[in-house]
Amino acid sequence: MHVHGYVDDKEALLKRLRRVEGQVRGIARMIEEDKYCIDVLTQVSAAKSALESVALALLEDHLTHCVAEATASGGPVADEKLREASDAIARLVRS
Repeated sequence: MHVHGYVDDKEALLKRLRRVEGQVRGIARMIEEDKYCIDVLTQVSAAKSALESVALALLEDHLTHCVAEATASGGPVADEKLREASDAIARLVRS
């Protein structure tokens, strides 16, 4: 069985994601309750920041585990892992 780089941080990542899930439910509740739009936007920004934090943790794990292992082996797998990491970084920067 292949182990992903985030395996050691899995529980912490799941805890963060559950917190984000709660934030998103809270945002929906705010809209249902017709809360002030700036207050809703503030919560959207907080949820987005929390998701970005998860994404950066996953990216760091990917770089230090998957990419590092592939780079040590070399060859086309290394090139593929580097391209994947580069593409993931580009998506994060654009979002």
